[in-house]
Amino acid sequence: MKINLRRVALALTLTLASFIPGLAMAQAYPAKPVRVIVPFAPGGPSDIIARITAQKLSEAMGQSFVVENRAGAGGTIGTDAVAKSAADGYTVLVSNLPFAITPSLYSKIPYNATHDFIPVTLIASGPMLLVTHPSVPVTNLKELLALLRAQPGAFSYGSAGSGSSAHMATEYFSMLTGVKMAHIPYKGGGPAMTDLLGGQFQLMIESMPLLVPHVKQGKVRAIAITGSKRSASLPDVPTFDELGLHGYDVSVWTGMWVPAGTPKDIVARLQQEVARAIASPDIKERLAELGTEGVGDSPEQFAAFVQAEIAKWGKVVRDTGMKVE
Repeated sequence: MKINLRRVALALTLTLASFIPGLAMAQAYPAKPVRVIVPFAPGGPSDIIARITAQKLSEAMGQSFVVENRAGAGGTIGTDAVAKSAADGYTVLVSNLPFAITPSLYSKIPYNATHDFIPVTLIASGPMLLVTHPSVPVTNLKELLALLRAQPGAFSYGSAGSGSSAHMATEYFSMLTGVKMAHIPYKGGGPAMTDLLGGQFQLMIESMPLLVPHVKQGKVRAIAITGSKRSASLPDVPTFDELGLHGYDVSVWTGMWVPAGTPKDIVARLQQEVARAIASPDIKERLAELGTEGVGDSPEQFAAFVQAEIAKWGKVVRDTGMKVE
């Protein structure tokens, strides 16, 4: 068979040409500052991790990654803003567990969590921590449960808002233990933390990054930690499992998404740079101090993880009967 070398060369040229625009786009990206939207108030766990990551990305990629807080409605306002943004890699979402909770908790949300976003990577994941204000006369879980059961509804807990990680984790805790508490929702973990320190409510179950600094300063009392093992950042704090509350294994995680339709080359570049950033010694040390660990998995792995979390928390919402209009 006679091979037409001219046709082969033309075919190769056309094939290479089809890859060049995507390659050039990935190499040129980012050509301007990138907005990192956190759908919660400043000071919360996603905000803390977003700022740590954004600073490292800015250094590595030569453009500013600017964190912008868009709080409200359990994270749906900021999340919707990203869903409706241009799919060009210049607006990214950094959120956490509520991304997987709101589809079940809210009767209606203005976006589709599965179809309107492309998962980029799971940035970090870690256990949650139950703490009390120092004025609460308990030092361990047994004493706390006895107090809450003796005075149903007399004590309150705060959260970053309806549908937040703290809200869901505490309602799940209440369901498993049979205690009754009043819920005080805030517009973010930072404002809630401020009021806990001020004694406006008595307890909170939140992420380690938000609570660990205050535990170490003696401003709040650590009672128990979720997860299967103790945290190196608070080695003296027992797990719920150790204390007999088996099955209460809740983790809080933070991930990155971009609008659906964002070019695959840009998604891949973002994933690679985030994974490289959180693997750097200084970021690993910083995250460890906060009681969480960097992950940096692939978009496919993160997508599967998010779907599993949506299913898991959908069951919790149904079992607890919670609903937000």
